Amino acid sequence: MTPSDIERIADWIVRRGLDGVDEVGLLRDFCVKCCAAGLPVARGLAFIDTLHPVYEGRIFRWRDDGVEEEPVREYGRSDEGALAESWRASPFYTLLQSGEEELRRRIGFGEPADYQIIQEMKDAGHTDYAVYIHRCAGERSIGEMDGVYSAWSTRHPDGFTDANVTALRRLVPALALAIKSSALARIAGTLVEVYLGRDAGRRVLEGRIQRGVADRIEAVLWFSDLRSFTTITDTAAPGEIIPLLNDYADAVITSVQQVGGDVLKLIGDGTLAIFRDDDPARACALALKAEAEMRRKVRELNDKRGGEGRPTTLVYVGLHIGEVLFGNIGSVDRLDFTVVGPAVNETSRIASMCRSVDRPVLISSAFSEALPAYKRRDLVSVGRFALRGVGKAQDLYTLDPTLI
Repeated sequence: MTPSDIERIADWIVRRGLDGVDEVGLLRDFCVKCCAAGLPVARGLAFIDTLHPVYEGRIFRWRDDGVEEEPVREYGRSDEGALAESWRASPFYTLLQSGEEELRRRIGFGEPADYQIIQEMKDAGHTDYAVYIHRCAGERSIGEMDGVYSAWSTRHPDGFTDANVTALRRLVPALALAIKSSALARIAGTLVEVYLGRDAGRRVLEGRIQRGVADRIEAVLWFSDLRSFTTITDTAAPGEIIPLLNDYADAVITSVQQVGGDVLKLIGDGTLAIFRDDDPARACALALKAEAEMRRKVRELNDKRGGEGRPTTLVYVGLHIGEVLFGNIGSVDRLDFTVVGPAVNETSRIASMCRSVDRPVLISSAFSEALPAYKRRDLVSVGRFALRGVGKAQDLYTLDPTLI
């Protein structure tokens, strides 16, 4: 690999990083370009920690032998269990602890294969193995993102030449920066989706963060909360409260998202969500589908928790349809991307009536009227009610008890 090849590939990395190419594409194309320029990479691996509620980071892999292998894999916590043991026995951990940036073993020329992964490479016919860590500044790191780790091996009879190692030392830091850039974009997407919801998160990432900017939209509104939650918190062991909230929130949120709805806000044990479609009848049908799925999951959850002797509950749901303002509300330095308007308040009031009439789901007259006639037959009236803070009384409906 010549100096001009190195500069050409370095320039390519910068441009691809600016283009926002994903990590798998970056690693694959980098390895292919290196091989074409005379740097005989047989396998390349890179990984970086992230900020995610489930997994700790992502690992990316490439190989030249045509053997099928997942190019990307998420990994869990590396500070406990078998994964922690594997991590502490790796050359990456050695570099992290020593403060060094590079570890190399010329395993085809008598140097020790003193790590399991390096022994595996030697057994597979590899002759040279190099590991790098390119650190992120501690005070600037996000989550556990302390650096970009990478490993490179070759089967070439001569291993990596001095020129090859020079090329890796020049190019891998640039590749690490491009991978970090892609990972940060992914983290941003994860954070806004987890905390704002999918649609609201997408709008924020598109730049819709100006205070006071909101769209008038027609949406089906869902507000749900847990039955007797205050009683449960007063009587259950303190360590049971958060797990209970998580279990039932998972049943609600996954059911809403499964049909294409968006969860906008979690308020204690309450959940605010919306369903949108060009056809209001379809949006209403999606909300009812989510309610049925949620009810199924809650039954399964209660069977499981009850069998374990843990507290159980049910979910009350209020459904309504109306015009709302969807956008940024708040101060200049603390905004919330949510829906506001009389229809939102009305949905909350409808949900709160579930306790009074002892029904798990209540539906507004506007929601009922938006349904097609054949779906309306599944509803039964529970009476006419004056809702607190709402101008006039309205008829409320529930699902036919035989269908719940």
